[in-house]
Amino acid sequence: MTHPIFTEEHDLIRSQLRRFIEQKVKPHGSHWEEAGFVPREVLRDMGALGFFSLRIPEELGGAGLDARASVVLAEEVGRSTHGGFAITVLVHTDMASPHLVRFGTKRQLEKYLPDIMAGKTITAVGVTEPGAGSDVAGIRTRAVRDGTHYMLNGTKMFITNGVHGDLYFIAARTDADAKGSRAITMFIVEKGTPGFKVGRALDKTGWRSSDTAELIFEDCRVPAENVLGEENRGFYSIMANFQTERLVIGAMAMAEAREAIRLTFEHVTARTAFGKPLWDKQVIRQRLSRRLAEVEAARQLVHHTAWLDAQGGDCVAQVSMVKALAGDLVNQVLYDCVQFHGGMGFIRETAVERMARDARVQAIGGGASEVMLEEIAKRFGSALAD
Repeated sequence: MTHPIFTEEHDLIRSQLRRFIEQKVKPHGSHWEEAGFVPREVLRDMGALGFFSLRIPEELGGAGLDARASVVLAEEVGRSTHGGFAITVLVHTDMASPHLVRFGTKRQLEKYLPDIMAGKTITAVGVTEPGAGSDVAGIRTRAVRDGTHYMLNGTKMFITNGVHGDLYFIAARTDADAKGSRAITMFIVEKGTPGFKVGRALDKTGWRSSDTAELIFEDCRVPAENVLGEENRGFYSIMANFQTERLVIGAMAMAEAREAIRLTFEHVTARTAFGKPLWDKQVIRQRLSRRLAEVEAARQLVHHTAWLDAQGGDCVAQVSMVKALAGDLVNQVLYDCVQFHGGMGFIRETAVERMARDARVQAIGGGASEVMLEEIAKRFGSALAD
C-alpha cells in the first residue's frame, strides 16, 4: 500500500535504492570502513542511476522532486547500516550541492551541475570552524576583494567529503565591521586552487567510511565570478539549507534505529539463555517494543515535516523537533540494541556495534540537540497552534 504522503514514484525510487544498496553497498561497506572513504566509482554509479538529481529542477536536468524524495533517499542509505556511506551521499545531495542549485548563476550551473548530478564531481560545504559550529555568525574565515579575485584566509573543520571531494562551497566573512548575519559570503572553491589545501584527514569514532577533513586557506585566490549568491548574504543561504540538512539527518537516524531494532529482534529470537530465547524475557521484548513505537512515532514526524516542506510552509519548528528527537532517540535505541546483543554487541564485526558508534554524532552534527531545542523554544507558541 502506498503511503499517503508518498507517491508511486517515491516507492519506485525506494525500491531501486534498496536494490542498489543490497548489491553494491552492503557487501563492501566493511572494506570502506577500513579505507576511510567511499570509492568514487560507487558514487558515479549512483549518479548514473539518477539518485543525485532527485531534487534538481527539471529545467536543470533533474527529477524536480521535493523534500519527500530526500527523505526516501536518507531512509534507504540509513538502512544500509553504514553511516559513513550514508552521510557521504547526503552531504553531496542535500547539504552541499543545494547551495549551487539555489543560488548559482547560469554560468556556474552550466559549468558544475552536470558532473555533480552524474557523481563525477563530489561536493562538500565548509561552514564549521574550530571556533564556530552551530553559531554560524561566528565564522572567522576572511575573504578580501583583490581586483578580480578574493583572497581567502582561514580554517574549516569537520568537513565531510573534505579529503576526496572535488568542489567546495565555502563560507567566509566579507565585511569585517558588520554583524555576522550580514557579513558572510559563499564561495565556490575547486580542489587544486592555489592556497587551498586539506590540512589533515580526521580520525573519527564513527562514520569511518566518510572522509572528514580540516581545510586550510592561506591567501587562496578565488575568482570573483565564483561568488555564490549575493555578497554578504551567505548567512541566509546557510540557514535556509539547514532545514533540508536537519530533516535528512533525522530521516537517516530513524531508518538506522529501525534497522538496528530489526537486527536485534533477529538476534534475541535466535539466541538462547537458560534454555529459552532471549525474546521470552519480558523486559527485552517490552523494551524493544517501546523503542519500536518511539521510532515509528518519530518517523511519522519526519514524513509529516517533509510533507509540510513540500507544501512550501514554514516548518522550522518541526524540522528542529525532528533533529532533536531523532538525534537523541537513535542513540537510546542503539544503546539498548548493543545491550541485548551482549558481548557480540561490543565486537567490531557486528553491525550494531558500528551503528552505535555512528549514531553518537547525530545528536551533534547539523545542529546539536540543545541548539535545536532553543529553535523550538523561539517558536513555541506557533508550534502549539492548531
